[in-house]
Amino acid sequence: MPVDLTNFDLDLSLLQEIADGSDEFIIESIDMFLQQTPVSLKDVSDAFENLDWPAAAAAAHKMKATLGFFGMLNSQALIQHIELACKSGSPDVMDLIANLDQVQTLIAVNTKALEQIKAEAEAKS
Repeated sequence: MPVDLTNFDLDLSLLQEIADGSDEFIIESIDMFLQQTPVSLKDVSDAFENLDWPAAAAAAHKMKATLGFFGMLNSQALIQHIELACKSGSPDVMDLIANLDQVQTLIAVNTKALEQIKAEAEAKS
């Protein structure tokens, strides 16, 4: 059953433009996202638990480009907020946790959509 992407924080137009019709590029890009993003989210979460704000800022910074590449602009803005708050040195921990929860929710939904898009691209190639 096709996933309705209109409500998601996901716009693959940049990926599709760069892929220039290459399903293989799309598949590889999605694979990279699926492998790296959970690790990056865990890095941010672990840094929160350790109150290691520089590590949390660095992990959040690392995610921004990937989220932008996949058109996840809401997630990207939340991650940027987390990065900047952590760089301040004394962030509002509850605010950080709320923002990270939102990012994780959006990414979970987008992951399902990306898995379906990847499967469709694999079926075509």
